[in-house]
Amino acid sequence: MIAPDASTSPLHQDRREKVFLVLAGLFLGSLTMLNILGITRFVDLSFTLFGVTIPMPLAVGVLPYPLTFLCTDFLSEIYGSRRANRVVWTGLLLNAWVVFILWLGSVLPPQLALDPATGLPPVGEHGRVFFEVKRLALGAVGASMAAYVSAQFCDVWLFHFWKRVTHGRHLWLRNNGSTMVSQVVDTVAVILITHFYAHALPIDEAAPLWPQLWTFILSGYVFKFVMALGDTIPFYLGVAWMRRYLGLGELESVPDPRI
Repeated sequence: MIAPDASTSPLHQDRREKVFLVLAGLFLGSLTMLNILGITRFVDLSFTLFGVTIPMPLAVGVLPYPLTFLCTDFLSEIYGSRRANRVVWTGLLLNAWVVFILWLGSVLPPQLALDPATGLPPVGEHGRVFFEVKRLALGAVGASMAAYVSAQFCDVWLFHFWKRVTHGRHLWLRNNGSTMVSQVVDTVAVILITHFYAHALPIDEAAPLWPQLWTFILSGYVFKFVMALGDTIPFYLGVAWMRRYLGLGELESVPDPRI
């Protein structure tokens, strides 16, 4: 809960708490959804440019991912790095909880006969869908959590680095600069870990490996890059509205309750 601030009215104090809960909820909900859906399906957003087909296979879990960076940028700008980092840590714990529930659901009775080759119940067996989601989700969570920790903390650190360097000016720079760099870290890490640790990417064994991995990396990053550019105007408008709505002056952040 946000600590009372003597310089603001009770109305502004209430608004600050509500906005924080909405931003944190969007971040945590999107993060949990993307790790459960993860690599359960790949969508094909390939397109043709100047007669050349550009492949763009995307895991469905990537679709809500840009929203997580927008939320941490809002939290960093309005509530400061300490509170943004707390939300990032909460996301890590939340995904550990998801992993625990997936494990618990697989060990509770009744025990199903699993195929040693696939680790799944027979086709048509009730409960097979759960084990399919569990297998794919665990692979996605393991990869994404390693990438998540490095990328999200990188995003928060870079956001405040650019804010210090520019003395609070050039909001577009810290919004786009922090997100685009941290998403390089995230995309490379999640693809490599998903393949080499979880073995969960739809790789064609008959084709060379690295061109396929680079296709996954570049398509994922291009999607995130375009989305990051697209959120610049909403970020400017959102920050301006929040400052008025929350009773904050220019460059001012909500005081940290230090809990």
